[in-house]
Amino acid sequence: MRAAPAPPAPHPLLGWFLDAAAGRFPPADGRVTVLPALTRGLEASVAFTGHAVVATSLPADAVRSREPDGFGGSLAPDFLRFLAGPSGWIDVVDVTLTAPGRGGTPRLPLLPEPVEHPRVTHARTLRTDVRVLGDERGLVTLSSGLAGRTELSVELWETEDGNGRERRGRSLLGDALTAVPAGEPVFAAVSPGNARSLRAFLACDFRPLGSEVVLRPARPAR
Repeated sequence: MRAAPAPPAPHPLLGWFLDAAAGRFPPADGRVTVLPALTRGLEASVAFTGHAVVATSLPADAVRSREPDGFGGSLAPDFLRFLAGPSGWIDVVDVTLTAPGRGGTPRLPLLPEPVEHPRVTHARTLRTDVRVLGDERGLVTLSSGLAGRTELSVELWETEDGNGRERRGRSLLGDALTAVPAGEPVFAAVSPGNARSLRAFLACDFRPLGSEVVLRPARPAR
């Protein structure tokens, strides 16, 4: 009887995220580490404090020839366009956040499929194993995201109670964390301009690790 094939090795970027979630950050030396591209045709530029990590199919020498650095240069518009190519897709710059799962009895039910919503469509474009949970407050996607990390996103339903939106967001996030085993790091990418959402995540024990951009390159054939 043949043994089952070994699962594929995780992308090395996952180790950087997990180390940062545990408080083990790279040295703030201004350097850029170049890793292989992600799966599904995706690439990424991730900035920690004073150190950047770029996951790309481009040669490391070609990346470094553009002189990015770990002090913000790895997220500069010209460098990102170089990574993506003239017509490649570049997502927005997001803050990278993490929090430990809370475990226990999950307090959010799975929503019946199919769930047709832009938040869910976006998640399925970039991530795998997408689960959609929610209730009258909104929906949550839990999935295998960037480099295989456990990733969470939230969308609140529109209501007339605009003043209570942040409160509902916090309660929904707190309940979503019960769907993740206790202590397991879960990650989120939040636009820094979405202050209301960012405050809700921070209020639910999410901590900032750095910032990131996901890309889908379209480069001329060599």
